[in-house]
Amino acid sequence: MPAEGRAPRPSVSLTRRNVLKGLLGLGLGVTTGTAVHGFLYERHHLELSRLRFPVSGLPESLRGFRIGVLTDIHRSKDVPHEMVTRAVSIVMREAPDLILLGGDYVSFGERRYAQPVADALAPLSAPHGVLAVLGNHDDDRDVPAALAAKGFTVLRDARTRLTLRGEAVDFAGIRFWTYKGIDIAHVLRGAVPLTFLLAHTPKRLFEAQQLAVPAVISGHTHGGQIVLPGIGAVAAREFPVIAGLEQRQGTTIFVSRGVGTVYVPVRVNCPPEVAVLTLEPATRP
Repeated sequence: MPAEGRAPRPSVSLTRRNVLKGLLGLGLGVTTGTAVHGFLYERHHLELSRLRFPVSGLPESLRGFRIGVLTDIHRSKDVPHEMVTRAVSIVMREAPDLILLGGDYVSFGERRYAQPVADALAPLSAPHGVLAVLGNHDDDRDVPAALAAKGFTVLRDARTRLTLRGEAVDFAGIRFWTYKGIDIAHVLRGAVPLTFLLAHTPKRLFEAQQLAVPAVISGHTHGGQIVLPGIGAVAAREFPVIAGLEQRQGTTIFVSRGVGTVYVPVRVNCPPEVAVLTLEPATRP
């Protein structure tokens, strides 16, 4: 785990990069129309996902509490300012009670986009604030500083407690490189039973289950980004959940498809998304 202020170079999944480029070259090279559609249209076609999010142990008073989720912005030459501001506008029109940002605000640690992405996200506001975690493409200095300057709370292996409708709720945010159960348990030490884990990668679902965390919010996967008919998202093999909402052993996870793209500026059968999650008590099986 990196020391405060000294993160390793942003981690890049060579496997996922090679898969995406390989699929683009082999699968999409045969169907040029699909590639053109994915480049010119689908990667820009932001969708709003409104989902009910069942949480174990959620008090009835929090039924209907709404959380906006944006992740994997990847501000770069391929993801322009206008696309980020559209995502922000969609979320703000929904007027959620709280907003969560799931990391990867830039690509490949390009610090020159740290301030521009923070400026684009600056209009985000909610009655209970905006909480953020970092992704594997973010540096540990410029990006969090730019976000914090906009009034966002950046959680780096840290936890914050909010009072929501009279109920104490903890939100724990971990770094991408924090993956050992003992380290995550340290972040969660002293947390109330109703805790949300903000983890850039959904691979942390396993640790959340072991630690009896009722809710996890993630991104990182881009939903596969390129999902071919009959093949699906090859990247799905790497993750317990590739996109959407699932409940496993008392833990509910939502994995966003994200806003931007990385490695190749194309999406196929996997449009970008922003999400609004409406909380409700989980029913016992």
